Amino acid sequence: MKITTLLGRNAGLDRILSVFSSTVVLLVSIPLFYLVIRTYGTGPEILDIALAPKNIAIFINSIVLATLVTTFSALIAVPLAFLTVRTDLPWKRFWSIATALPLVIPSYVGSFVIISAIGPKGSMIHNLLKPLGVEGLPSIYGLPGAVLALTLFSYPYILLTVRSSLQNLDPSLEEAARNMGCSRWETFVRVTLPHIKPSIAAGGLLVALYSLSDFGTPSLMRFDSFTRAIFIQYQSSFDRSTAAVLAMMLVLLAFVILVLEYRSRARVNYHGASAVTKRPLPIIELGIWRTPALIFTSIVVLFALIMPLGVIVYWLFRGSFDLDFLMGLFKLCMNSVYVSGLTAVAAIIAALPVSIYAVRYPRKLSNMLERATYLGSGLPGVVVALSLVFFGANFATGLYQTTAMLIFAYVVLFLPKAVGTVRSSLLQVNPRLEEAARSLGSGPLETLEKVTIPLVRPGLVNGAALVFLTTMKELPATLILSPIGFQTLATRIWAATDDAFYAEAAVMAIFLIIASGLSMSIILKQEKAAF
Repeated sequence: MKITTLLGRNAGLDRILSVFSSTVVLLVSIPLFYLVIRTYGTGPEILDIALAPKNIAIFINSIVLATLVTTFSALIAVPLAFLTVRTDLPWKRFWSIATALPLVIPSYVGSFVIISAIGPKGSMIHNLLKPLGVEGLPSIYGLPGAVLALTLFSYPYILLTVRSSLQNLDPSLEEAARNMGCSRWETFVRVTLPHIKPSIAAGGLLVALYSLSDFGTPSLMRFDSFTRAIFIQYQSSFDRSTAAVLAMMLVLLAFVILVLEYRSRARVNYHGASAVTKRPLPIIELGIWRTPALIFTSIVVLFALIMPLGVIVYWLFRGSFDLDFLMGLFKLCMNSVYVSGLTAVAAIIAALPVSIYAVRYPRKLSNMLERATYLGSGLPGVVVALSLVFFGANFATGLYQTTAMLIFAYVVLFLPKAVGTVRSSLLQVNPRLEEAARSLGSGPLETLEKVTIPLVRPGLVNGAALVFLTTMKELPATLILSPIGFQTLATRIWAATDDAFYAEAAVMAIFLIIASGLSMSIILKQEKAAF
């Protein structure tokens, strides 16, 4: 086969991929662009809405919430990461897994657990104390409850990034510090801590953005952050200009946080001092600190993992469920699986051309298109949903409040997860295999079907499982965009908790956690197979 023929075919495939990739990017950009247009259309009232005292208070509330959750998460995660990586903590392997597991519990399930355990009325503790004449417990609603719930179930974002950084630390740096007379504490402060600062910042960024974009916890804890205020405005007012302005303020706040994190990261450049093969890190003996370290780790696991599961089991045994409820539960499970499965398939189909174009034809346009797919993921779910409500009501009335629109919102939110995994798999496939197939006469689509897709299948399965998992847990977009009468496990947990039907919420929470666990096991199985 002549080289010119191959180049000609590749050029044809190049154009096809660029068209598909551009179409995908154009579609996922709709919510952001339409939000900008909708906000601009508000006119001179934008400043009046943005500077209203109530909205200024919501702005401050959101910043305070994100700051406190990030700070407390770091105070929990950094010591845990150090203990489970660098020390001789007993049962270290068990603690490494147990301290990361709270990440699979959705924050609104965690909020349900806290409210049903220590809430002022009808909670576990209140039921125990009621025979003693206790009429009610102190309220946990508001900022304290929101900070507690978000911290307990989002600190693993920092834990995982810091653990990875500690595992890759060059031991010669600490050895040099010790040889120069530094104590163990001075070595940690002057050498180890500066090297894990970027990972603390990266994990902290994830926690801060999650705190700003989360809807379930502020809603259940009745705390006026941006997401709750936007949802209330959407539900209670026909004039949704205020909701649009609040959504734009939230997007700008998230953007400012991203810029600040990027600028702080650009100033630091830590790397190992040795070019030789990396040696294992020395294990630090805890000595007299072993018992306090064990108590600290146990307390975190108790409140972030064991207590939530225990509370859910408690309410399971307290409730009585008839056949109608079980049939309804089955329908909710099928609804969740149905939309999550369709979203996983749609996200993978959309991710394939973008990933292949970026990896096989690396240039400015392909890289720009790949990065543009991440636009939607930077938007909170409630903002994407609100933008699509505006868009659907004005330009796509046939799709408004349909399953298709709901799945489109999910794809906008979770496409980067599919693109990331498919792109990583493609990078590991030698392009000479595809070139060999093309030289033997296979066309672009035949090569894609018989060579590329089979080789990246683990990445496709992994990406689909990741999208499926996050879609199962998604709440605000489902509440706003789902067809009338359509409910999922996530929306029913939220509604049941809000109405204090804790036993009902517990049943659905356990199904959601099982589904999350199965998706996570598929992801881990693929990672294990890859190694």
